[in-house]
Amino acid sequence: MKWEMLPAPRHGGFRMEGYWVWCGSVMQGEDGKYHMFASRWPKSLPMHPGWLLQSEVVRAVSDTPEGPYAFQEVVLPARGAQYWDGRSTHNPHIVKHKDRYLLFYMGSTHPLSDPDPETFEGLGDPRTIVARANKRIGLATAPSVFGPWTRQDAPILGVRPGKFDSFLTSNPAPSVDEDGSVLLIYKARQYEGNVHGKMTIGAAAADHYEGPYRVLQETPVFPPERFHLEDPFIWRTENGYELIAKDMDGTVCGEKYGGIRAHSRDGLNWEVSEEPQAYSRTVVWDDGTVTTLGNLERPFLLFDANGKPTHLFAAVSDGVKGFSDCSNTWNQVFPLKTT
Repeated sequence: MKWEMLPAPRHGGFRMEGYWVWCGSVMQGEDGKYHMFASRWPKSLPMHPGWLLQSEVVRAVSDTPEGPYAFQEVVLPARGAQYWDGRSTHNPHIVKHKDRYLLFYMGSTHPLSDPDPETFEGLGDPRTIVARANKRIGLATAPSVFGPWTRQDAPILGVRPGKFDSFLTSNPAPSVDEDGSVLLIYKARQYEGNVHGKMTIGAAAADHYEGPYRVLQETPVFPPERFHLEDPFIWRTENGYELIAKDMDGTVCGEKYGGIRAHSRDGLNWEVSEEPQAYSRTVVWDDGTVTTLGNLERPFLLFDANGKPTHLFAAVSDGVKGFSDCSNTWNQVFPLKTT
């Protein structure tokens, strides 16, 4: 199935005054409205790496997929340094399985004080260093899109000493089958001495979404010497699975930070699609103007009842150098035309 991105509603998506907004995962709730689960953190800290320390998963709502989405509540707030996800929740991905809502996410913690914006040292700050090493994938469940959400007391996917995911796990991309089993594609990094290696993509599975999860192979599913990817999103098809992800270097799709598209029969052996570019950072707005965004990542597809993608959601920024010079970030929606 092919698609093209239609002009994007300039005033659509989800923004919050005074906050960096990122990620973005959308589900039509039992009320018929569209509920976005996103990440936010205060602008008193820099966009990167402030999310590692003070991100929280929130819910916003709209009558239509395009938005604009209005903030409703904090879904996964900070809950104390003693919890594995006690200081930051991020990377939300919402799924409905039968009568349960499943919220996959990344959590982290650190035992230090809250950062002082005046003295915060960025990536070199001790809080950042500890929180980055504590990134793990977790799951919260609820009987309704409105909650209440029950978090597990341990991650569903931790790290494994000596493996490609020995440093961290994050960016969960689940595909949940009718029987409750899960294929989980995720981002990982490994320790190389006392620093972390480059980003890799792994695959795990569980017979039931609550776990336990097992890593399916001892090497990344995208060989890191050929692929430098993050932000995977997968979905089930009649032929196996499809994936879109952020191309960090542009060596696969032809555009740095653009999106690649790939397919697989088993979720382990992936081939880049014939037309490899899934999306571009250069977007056309519904007022006819064109912008090359500093970021367009964390892609999420909304599907109709027939399994056809209708909208692409992505975290975007208004800078030209990515995180380093942006003044605003938000979750933008892009209507799709499929053929």
